[in-house]
Amino acid sequence: MTTTPTPSTFDRHTAVSAAGEGQYAAELDEGWVVGGAVNGGYLLAVVGRALAEATGRPDPISLSAYYLSASRPGPATVTVRILRSGSTVTAAADVHQDDGEGPVHRIAVLATYGDLDRDADDVRTTAVEPELPPLDTCVPNDLAPPEHRPPLTYRFELRLHPDRIGFALGAPDHSGELSGWWRLEDDHQPDPIALLLAVDALPPVTFTFGHLGWAPTVELTVHVRAKPAPGWLKIRHATRNVAGGMFEEDCEVWDSAGRLVAQSRQLARYPR
Repeated sequence: MTTTPTPSTFDRHTAVSAAGEGQYAAELDEGWVVGGAVNGGYLLAVVGRALAEATGRPDPISLSAYYLSASRPGPATVTVRILRSGSTVTAAADVHQDDGEGPVHRIAVLATYGDLDRDADDVRTTAVEPELPPLDTCVPNDLAPPEHRPPLTYRFELRLHPDRIGFALGAPDHSGELSGWWRLEDDHQPDPIALLLAVDALPPVTFTFGHLGWAPTVELTVHVRAKPAPGWLKIRHATRNVAGGMFEEDCEVWDSAGRLVAQSRQLARYPR
């Protein structure tokens, strides 16, 4: 007798259902809130589910998202338009929520979807995998006092590089870099949709400058390069420039097989 696996928390909280021509209904869960709003990576994963349904392609290849207003827990509608179909499909997606006075535009996305199993063996890179200390010597996020832990941080395990947590001790290192081991709760193994969350799951790199406030995302572009192998992911965030009240944050995600499986760059507002 075959039993259906129980969906993980991530799968349930990013699920969408058809709600008309090109429309999908979602319920943004309060467990993914940070800084008073729904995390941008989680929101992008929800959009990623709708895009997979609409395009008929299993995997995100590239997504560029503009965050127009802060999303809140509760119902949301994802509207998808197909722009081009071929071996890959390009589509546009928009998320709206009703604030009681009408629909409010939350996020606008352009995406290309395809099949990451195609040409999966053709991998060439000059990128260098980040070095992390062993898991048991890195610093788990559950050491933070509950009053300083937003709901989002209970949805995954994060173990930060011990040389990069001076900010938590009142001694920021001003490196502009954060790195650590990461995995979702419920033993959810990484997949391409989860990578859309992973690139936005670590604290902002501005923490390393001693600025611990919320850093709202303005734009986020993600390239998914391969299906990740099971196990912990290595994530590294870095910034090189702060200007005009904004900073860029470059992210690399490496899987347990030592492959670069996702890259991203986001532009965010510097915390006040």
